[in-house]
Amino acid sequence: MDNRLFFSATQRNKDCIGDVLSKILKKKGSVLEIGSGSGEHAVAFQKRFRGIIWQTSDPELVHRKSISSWIEYEDLTKKMPQPLEIDVEKIPWEIPFRLAHTLQGIISINMIHVAQWSCTVALFRESGKLLKKGQFLVLYGPFKICNKYTSESNYFFDNSLKMQNDLWGIKNLEEVRDESKKNGFSQEDIINMPANNFLIVYRKVS
Repeated sequence: MDNRLFFSATQRNKDCIGDVLSKILKKKGSVLEIGSGSGEHAVAFQKRFRGIIWQTSDPELVHRKSISSWIEYEDLTKKMPQPLEIDVEKIPWEIPFRLAHTLQGIISINMIHVAQWSCTVALFRESGKLLKKGQFLVLYGPFKICNKYTSESNYFFDNSLKMQNDLWGIKNLEEVRDESKKNGFSQEDIINMPANNFLIVYRKVS
């Protein structure tokens, strides 16, 4: 059964995200994606970075079914493992032994603004436990800077998120940075991306 989901934003940003990742990723090892959604990013990156094992995860069954369908559709079943059921706040995360020992970094795309703040806290806490010194955590999405919106469209987007759930919303970059520091990360790079988004690279320093 074809359970693939199609997210329009993924088709717009997968190439530009991939271009940045190409400068960060090592040629071998594993990457854990938290909140993989439809799975479209994951299969695109798995095809682009062939030496890496891209491990998806998502708490929603409908998303995990979509990821599995995308893996099958792209003929990646021999390369990509099936998605893990990871709820970022249910800690510790249950991940396979092999993944833990080949992990080079963690990535989360368009997740923290559709989640409450405690999910950001849990993301850094568990990533800090899993990653070793020098390894990365990458976040992609919209952010406020000095608690100000970077565009009018982000203002309206933030309000639409809060109408769906008053605990959701675009996070303040400085508060996210402070949370990263609490868990042994340094904010290494802030990269401007299309459509008023940012890609932030955090590096484990302790």
